[in-house]
Amino acid sequence: MKDSVLNSFNSLEQYCKKEDFKGWDPYDGLTSKIFNALPILPNKRISRLIWIQLIKKLPFNLRGILRIEKGYNPKGLALFISGYSKISQSRNSDAIQQINRLCEKVIELQTQGFSGSCWGYNFDWESRAFFQKKFTPTIVVTTYVSNALLDAYEATKNKDYLNLAISSKDFIIKDLKRTYNDNGNLAFSYSPFDSTSVFNASLLGAKLLSRIYTYTNEKELISLAKKAVAYCCDYQNADGSWFYSPLPFHQWIDNFHTGFNLECIYEYGLFAKDDSFEKNFNDGMSYYLKTFFDKEGRSKYYNNSLYPIDIHSPSQLIITLAKTNLFAKNRKLIDRVVNWTIENMQSPKGYFYFQKRKFYANKIPFMRWSEGWMFYGLAHYLQNTLEGEKAA
Repeated sequence: MKDSVLNSFNSLEQYCKKEDFKGWDPYDGLTSKIFNALPILPNKRISRLIWIQLIKKLPFNLRGILRIEKGYNPKGLALFISGYSKISQSRNSDAIQQINRLCEKVIELQTQGFSGSCWGYNFDWESRAFFQKKFTPTIVVTTYVSNALLDAYEATKNKDYLNLAISSKDFIIKDLKRTYNDNGNLAFSYSPFDSTSVFNASLLGAKLLSRIYTYTNEKELISLAKKAVAYCCDYQNADGSWFYSPLPFHQWIDNFHTGFNLECIYEYGLFAKDDSFEKNFNDGMSYYLKTFFDKEGRSKYYNNSLYPIDIHSPSQLIITLAKTNLFAKNRKLIDRVVNWTIENMQSPKGYFYFQKRKFYANKIPFMRWSEGWMFYGLAHYLQNTLEGEKAA
């Protein structure tokens, strides 16, 4: 299995290097020069929502015709940086070279004008809750980039990466809004311009603050992080699951966001040396493992639906179990899922497909959503396998 994964990883890496880690995204539809040339529709919220979903779900790629250009996505770059950092000891010189080059690029894409370092997506996008302009900084993109910079610092000892990552705490603390519940716990907003409390997004902020705390010893960071974790745990369902958010139009339970939640709760506890949420983590992990993966190795998207089988789900399984120290314990499940994914969702050209639906597959290569996540996931697989072999 290790050889199969290594071959898959090498093939993926070759594809991404050939593309210079630049590509399309499932949600980049609003960058279409054709769409934006229309006289009325681009200014209407409903038309933007329909357009994004249409471009996202089409199984054939019209981006060339619609003049949607490939771009560098800060979150995608962050995933590659973290992936290379994970394998830097085994690939040393090449990995370090790639880390430094990708860090230089993601630093160039930083959004200016806020209290701390921050990043956003490289395209306009419309969601059910809000509209975000290109490079509007969000808690999600900022936390992934900042964690990648911390990973890069730990691999290279370049203090510029460390200082820039630490600076992001001020964006989270000073620029984001907060929602409080009756218990006095809080959720960070998605961006400085909305008040949406999305569980996984707020937890990502809590995780980053607690990780930065290990460098700065600022007790305010742990205090805020604990309240943010507690907020999300206050809304955990009795079976261990979470809805996407408390909002009435966010009442779904899905695979990879559940994985995010578990990863963040565990790593908060690790960085803060706090076991207050151990039961929440255990209940959530039990639900996650028994709900979202079948005997064939397919990764369900929702708790009640297999399709679409999204590439994000198997990659997040590897990452979640690696980061929560459960990789070895669940090795059979991981191997089953990874094997099915490589056999059914990797192109002969090296890249991974976006989604498989019941009657068709969307095989468009998306650098952030598909390639970045599988690169990061397979890097975890290879590193954990190597560490397991050394321990044996």
